[in-house]
Amino acid sequence: MTYDVEEADGRITVRYAGASDGTGPLTLGQDNMIRCIRRDRPEQMNQASAWPVPDGTTVPAAVDALRALVERHESLRTAFPPGPAADAFPEHQQVCPEGEFTVVTVPARDRTDSELDALADELAQADVALPLDLGAAPRLRFTLVADGELVRRLVVTACHAGVDGAAVTLLIQDWLALAAGKELPPATSRTPLQVAAQEQSTQGRRKTAAALKHWEAILTTGPTTVFATDGITGPPDGLAAVLLRSRTAAADLEAVCRRTAAGPSAVLLAVFAALTAHRADRTDLVISALSANRQRAALADHIGTLAQDALIALDTAAGDLDELIGRTKSASFTGYWHSTLNADKVWRLIDEVSERRGARFARQVVVNDLSLAIPEALSDARPAPAADPELQWLPDQPMPVRLMLNLLRTTGTLEFALLACPQVLDRADTERFAHAVPAVLAAAADRPLPLTELAALSGLRPATRTGDWHRVGADWIDLDAVRALLAEALGPAAAAVDLVRTDDDGLLARIATAHPALTPAAAHRAVMAALGGRETAMAPQHYTVHPYPDALPPVWSALPVLAEGTGRDG
Repeated sequence: MTYDVEEADGRITVRYAGASDGTGPLTLGQDNMIRCIRRDRPEQMNQASAWPVPDGTTVPAAVDALRALVERHESLRTAFPPGPAADAFPEHQQVCPEGEFTVVTVPARDRTDSELDALADELAQADVALPLDLGAAPRLRFTLVADGELVRRLVVTACHAGVDGAAVTLLIQDWLALAAGKELPPATSRTPLQVAAQEQSTQGRRKTAAALKHWEAILTTGPTTVFATDGITGPPDGLAAVLLRSRTAAADLEAVCRRTAAGPSAVLLAVFAALTAHRADRTDLVISALSANRQRAALADHIGTLAQDALIALDTAAGDLDELIGRTKSASFTGYWHSTLNADKVWRLIDEVSERRGARFARQVVVNDLSLAIPEALSDARPAPAADPELQWLPDQPMPVRLMLNLLRTTGTLEFALLACPQVLDRADTERFAHAVPAVLAAAADRPLPLTELAALSGLRPATRTGDWHRVGADWIDLDAVRALLAEALGPAAAAVDLVRTDDDGLLARIATAHPALTPAAAHRAVMAALGGRETAMAPQHYTVHPYPDALPPVWSALPVLAEGTGRDG
């Protein structure tokens, strides 16, 4: 071993010494991920996977390679010390020049290859639920499954504040070389400190300002929710997850790409959008695309976290899939270009726009293209699909979204995971939606596919709105849900509340009260405070306050108006 190692009770303590250190501001990606880590559960923010192991790799060689990997990349040696604010949010990143980490070893115990794969999956699922300390380096945890001195599996858990999916792919390539005893040239990619400096430059600030304007335009005018239908009864919970693999679909995808001069990501996003719009019974979509900002060549090999959402506004009212693919290419490029963001300003913008609109943006529809972030060595190691297509149900996922598409592989075999909230798609319709993707690709392989054929190809019916629904701007609103919102928010302060549609397609709340403090502004604040989790409701655009009536229900036209307004004062 090159450096001191201590081993006891299946735990190897490895000391490292990097060639660099430094302190600087957070990158925008780090800032965004730290906010998410502090808010969400570890299993939503950590990444755990089994990395391929070169044949014949010994435990000492593996440990030495992992030590070299940590020393090589500053992002893995970065800590985020608590800041001075009351919430202790980190204000800077600190690259640690030296330190130590632990490698856990687990005995293979004569397990077969399939049993070792199952063990690696079990170890990954357990470890991903454990947080990684933001205030300490490194940003990875390692578990070796060993048969004596021979390493059979390597499980790595990564903190999303240190690396994103694409960075993990690059790390796996480095690991394979180091574990095989090769020497790597010095790393030349931009470090997180260098990325932060560029983001803080005049040019970088202009880019983030432009991104904020892009988000404001979509948040102000686009639909706050895509799925606003009878099935939405509360916040999303556990999402059913299904994995589809198909070699035929990969060939059909290649044919569509060749015919339309579009990349696989754009084609699959267009297919996903078309099916989503069909199911949601609307044509205007807002889609969040994760890990969207590695499109710049200068950051393609960055070892760090760039993961921020791209917000994509897409009109699916096209004649055929070819036309929609063209729109998707343009809309996704615009969204990706404007995905370098100041997360704090974005959240403040969301709050400000929510206050104005009376409805909060819900991140309902998500796409995550991991097809370039998963090494072919991992994909090729999997057995070929047993059927075409092959469908496999996965454990439910605790995701706060309604519908999510994870693209895993697009060449040789098309692989994707579809995650669906049961309020949007039950298990049968989730399976229909997953099967519809290869069906649409097959139908579009040699011709422009009219979108009117989606119903027959997918077997999916549009969701229904059978109650008292009203379109307000870009949003479908359940007026019964608004009435329930007003009743809860205003409570005993309101003797009676009436909801009226206005001539400009807005909503007016008429409130009869004996409480002089119940002004339009006070009413709006109360309604917005109670709005959380109600994705089919919104606050009225206008309020009138009337004196307590002599009789209930009141004759509204006979009551004088004490105060009126939007309630959005200031």
